[in-house]
Amino acid sequence: MSSQSGSALSRSYERIRTSQRFQKRLSLAIRLVIALLLIVFAIFPVLWIISASFDNANSLATQSLIPPNTGIMNYQRLFNLDPTFRFGDLNYWAWLWNSIKISGITTILSLSITTMAAYAFSRLRFAGRVAMLKGILLIQAFPNLLAVVAIFLLVSQMGNIIPALGLNSHTGLIMVYLGGSMGLNIWLMKGFLDTIPRAIDESGKIDGASNWQIFTRLLLPLLRPILVVIGLLGFIGTYGDFLIARLLLNKVDQYTLMVGLQIFTAGQFDKKWGVFAAGALIGALPILILYLSLQDQIAGGLTVGAVKE
Repeated sequence: MSSQSGSALSRSYERIRTSQRFQKRLSLAIRLVIALLLIVFAIFPVLWIISASFDNANSLATQSLIPPNTGIMNYQRLFNLDPTFRFGDLNYWAWLWNSIKISGITTILSLSITTMAAYAFSRLRFAGRVAMLKGILLIQAFPNLLAVVAIFLLVSQMGNIIPALGLNSHTGLIMVYLGGSMGLNIWLMKGFLDTIPRAIDESGKIDGASNWQIFTRLLLPLLRPILVVIGLLGFIGTYGDFLIARLLLNKVDQYTLMVGLQIFTAGQFDKKWGVFAAGALIGALPILILYLSLQDQIAGGLTVGAVKE
């Protein structure tokens, strides 16, 4: 009798284990299917752009994932290597350099000013601190699109006084980008600084360090992950901006990449989609290089090991 009950229990236990293994395999299969769908959804537009850049038909109406007339004609036209193709004042490398230069300078200046401002709001106590923080938050609540007319008039009038900050100048465009990005970045940086233990500041003061030395030597190395994230997001946002750059830049040789590529799609019946795709594909390389080179910093530790237990 006992042997029969023992065998029944073993069969029941085996059925339970089989059911659990089936549920695990089913859950794994569902996750793989969902992951595959998400990968296809993310990669398909990139594959379509790559296909369009190598399609000599230069049209999206007959575009297919594997074009029948594959070639590098669009890249030759983009770099002015095709003698049969002349599309106005085309200077792709100048546009790419302008975008990298403007985005790089804006990111560096924004990080420098933002970090020092966030340190002051997080660690120092002064009159008007809370009111200034609320004012920054209130300004950021309004979309930048609402201010394009005011920005244009402000930069235009500024150019009458200081031409280097007026219309069609990269310096004026950088100043506009700085004003639009620092508010949110200050809040993000301040929130990160608030999570860093104040014991670090106190240990520095005990050793006789000033506020500047505490900031540069103790806190700034711990801010590397958030600096990388904010810098990368700021660079991408500035690099991919079209509206503000198109509003303030009028000369072709001063165009950024996004404004310059718009030339290929400006005509109603003469759109060069293949050349546009080739330029967009090459223009995405700086962002890809930044992501690959900074991915360890993005996923790195924040304040691990900063304070000894």
